[in-house]
Amino acid sequence: MRVSRVSAVSTVALLIGVASAAPVWAQTSDTDRTEESRQETVIVTGTTGSFGATKNETPIVETARSLSVETSDMFIDKGALRLVDTLTYVAGVTAEPYGFSTRGDFPFSRGLSIPRYRDSIQELFGSYNSTRADVYTIEQVEVLKGPASVLYGQGSPGGIVNYVSKTPLEDFGGEIAAQVGNNDHYQIAGDVTGPVAGSDGKLLYRLVGLYRDTGTQIDQVDETTTVFMPSLSWLPTTDTKFTVIGLLQDTDSDAAAQFIPVEGTLNPLSSSGGYLNNNVYAGEPGFNRYNTDSQQITLLGEHRINDVFKLEGTALWRSGEADYQQAWPVFYGPRYLNQILDATPALQAAADLQGLTFTDTTLPRTFYQGDNTFDQMAGDLRLRAEFSTGKFDHHVLAGMQYQDVETDSDSAYYFGGGVLAGDFRYVLDLANPVYGNYPDQATFDAIYSDTPASNVEDFGIYLSDQISYENWRFTLGVRSDSVENDSGTTVQDDDAISTSVGVLYRFDNGFAPYASYSESFETVVGTDTLTNNPLKPQEARQYEVGIKYEPEAFPGLITFNYFDIEISNLSNPNSLPGAASQQEGVGKLKGFEFESHVQIDEVYLQASISTLDAEDPNGFQLAAAPETQASLWTTWRPDGRWSGFKSGAGIRYVGETVSENGTVRYVTPDYTLGDLMVGYEWDTWDFQVNARNVTDEDYLTGCLTRGDCFPGQRRTVVASLRYKF
Repeated sequence: MRVSRVSAVSTVALLIGVASAAPVWAQTSDTDRTEESRQETVIVTGTTGSFGATKNETPIVETARSLSVETSDMFIDKGALRLVDTLTYVAGVTAEPYGFSTRGDFPFSRGLSIPRYRDSIQELFGSYNSTRADVYTIEQVEVLKGPASVLYGQGSPGGIVNYVSKTPLEDFGGEIAAQVGNNDHYQIAGDVTGPVAGSDGKLLYRLVGLYRDTGTQIDQVDETTTVFMPSLSWLPTTDTKFTVIGLLQDTDSDAAAQFIPVEGTLNPLSSSGGYLNNNVYAGEPGFNRYNTDSQQITLLGEHRINDVFKLEGTALWRSGEADYQQAWPVFYGPRYLNQILDATPALQAAADLQGLTFTDTTLPRTFYQGDNTFDQMAGDLRLRAEFSTGKFDHHVLAGMQYQDVETDSDSAYYFGGGVLAGDFRYVLDLANPVYGNYPDQATFDAIYSDTPASNVEDFGIYLSDQISYENWRFTLGVRSDSVENDSGTTVQDDDAISTSVGVLYRFDNGFAPYASYSESFETVVGTDTLTNNPLKPQEARQYEVGIKYEPEAFPGLITFNYFDIEISNLSNPNSLPGAASQQEGVGKLKGFEFESHVQIDEVYLQASISTLDAEDPNGFQLAAAPETQASLWTTWRPDGRWSGFKSGAGIRYVGETVSENGTVRYVTPDYTLGDLMVGYEWDTWDFQVNARNVTDEDYLTGCLTRGDCFPGQRRTVVASLRYKF
């Protein structure tokens, strides 16, 4: 087998050792926390804000939920090139469940896919219809884990990923940055901010721009991206601030996912016992493309009315489109052509009649053309109140949220490239690919499907109160949502009430145990064929208990939690063929998560361990959801004669994944990857070299029961030079 398999035992043992060592360091360090060390805590753990994942500024250590934050300093040190790269060291998050991808970012949290938010507004709906977020435009990335419908309405029980945009700063400054790396990676970027001349500090600006031209680990898949993000802040008074952010992005690329068969990747070829090249290109260079562009305007506003009330709001307009064409190996029981011919005598006869023979690694391909668009308008207006009733301090948040999203997907789908009709012109030998044959445009025009656009309107009203009593913190939340789904042919209305409660006690020694309950819902469009009623929304509830620790002796935050999620109104399990409805299925997920961020003098350490036990209604393990993950990252920035030098190293372990149904079970092996960083900072210059997957491991992130596997990201080496002013 060509896929790497490394035991998790040594990795997990190392991380447990790091975690258990933290209290020992605390006993031997200075116990006086200066203001400087408090500022370092912000750098180490990140902060939350009004436009962050929790929509408030409550410290993470006082939040009765699991929240992970990666600041830009942290993910720059780790050499993140894509949004998913910023999440590879976050506990409980599977960053690349579907391998190396160019079509988007698809992180999982607690075994489930999670939606993408920007500045607390959902930024992406549907699939393959817009650009992916670029890390150069982001200040920090936040993952709020578990159901979050009280804050965000319908969504995944796994949580959300929210990234905070770069916005104007009061002091003039900026940088010019350049990158060069393997796979012909070249990038130039700039970021400048400060006060507008003559505005007396009442107008602030920021200009962020980027151009990237890069290849990938697949020879035929390249990418060019242009990003421009201007923003302007207006501060008419000390109590009022408005920020408008524009974002233009254009990307021309190809699809990296090739959907190559299980046989030849996870399992050996039945004919030869060998394996395919995991980076084989199954498309057509003259046909394939994945070109996207998007435009958006975001408005952030906040106004302090008096000592009690503060008004905040977020509004977003976003439009995107994708011109998507791809050829991929056909999904038709047997994947290889000779296997199909053996099972279909009529096709074998057609091949014999044409005098054609094929290798055992030749397969038919499906050809797809898609024109996908996306338009969104959304707003979130909220009133914040801070007041006391006796010994109880209240932080009340009352808000209303509205969004209107239209998605349209028109496509032509040429299944099998005509092979099932005896046309063998467009087949491809994966072991020895020869390109240049694909259907003409007339073929696609004849089968083009122009379907109606789909529209989703969601209106929600929510109320939450965080109550402080001495060292106690209580959180109560409730939300009402009304959702209308218009498919263009039918309209479905759904209503939902979501609740959340939490309790946390913050001891004076830095420990903070907590417990919380939260809910989520997600609409399901369609009709129950057994009851003739509209399908109910999927519902989820989560119980979470944990403990957080903020050391007094050094900056840091250490968290440990256990969660139990149950998802109901899922499709029926196979054991209920005669059920009264189609939605009596229940999925269950439970697990532990440990995450640690600590700064010990010149050394920063980040460690995580997570376990997951996840089952669908049939009792099968969720696909692409590893049972165990662990990681460790450390950065060293010495003082004295070594001042300016920096280095970092990390190790990431991802356990095996299982994909199974009643007839097929695939187990994808675990893998361990190493990352390195070395650099030097002097005056206004910053030089850094990063290597991710430094040993160039050839691995699969998962295989699906439909019969395809997903290769992971191979080694990337990138040198960066930044000039700061």
